Amino acid sequence: MSWQDNVNDDYEKLFETDEGYDVIIYAGENENVKELHAYSNILRIRSQYFCTALSDKWAKKKDGKFILEKPNISPNIFKIILRFIYCGKIDITKLEVPELLKLLMAVDELSIQSLTPRIEEYLIKHQYEFLQQNPIGILETIYQNETFTSLLDYCLNKICKEPEILFNTDKFIDLKAPIIELLIKQNDLCLEEIEI
Repeated sequence: MSWQDNVNDDYEKLFETDEGYDVIIYAGENENVKELHAYSNILRIRSQYFCTALSDKWAKKKDGKFILEKPNISPNIFKIILRFIYCGKIDITKLEVPELLKLLMAVDELSIQSLTPRIEEYLIKHQYEFLQQNPIGILETIYQNETFTSLLDYCLNKICKEPEILFNTDKFIDLKAPIIELLIKQNDLCLEEIEI
């Protein structure tokens, strides 16, 4: 085992222990809130978001511990992110597409830039059916975030080549106008204008 592997294992043990933490994170909302514990120095080193969130200007403290509330990120997704922050380990192959999209949104919000291309690449290479299952939801999720350009380009290309993925769904009329405009402006959209 290399020195680097030993360090990663040590950080994973630190992640799994519940001693000496100085950050309490309340992830999720309503009945799905879970308290997670972390070390501020590790979070700050790995994410600009946490540098700001744990600064004296922004952070809430109680009994010497930082308190963060993230109701928009589920406990399961937050725990996956924390494991990645601590030891660089993540197995996205075990996640379903809706979870992957939530993970993608969360890592973007938390400024974990090294994970975004990894998730996008996995979705593009291994999850073609995700676009067929929920094209409206996928497009709206990725369109609202400028960071997901690879995934947006992939989806637009697929829809241009196979427009029935989107245009034959009964929910097509629910698609927001800017996304429809973006699709119509694509030069390689394989639809007659009258069909649209």
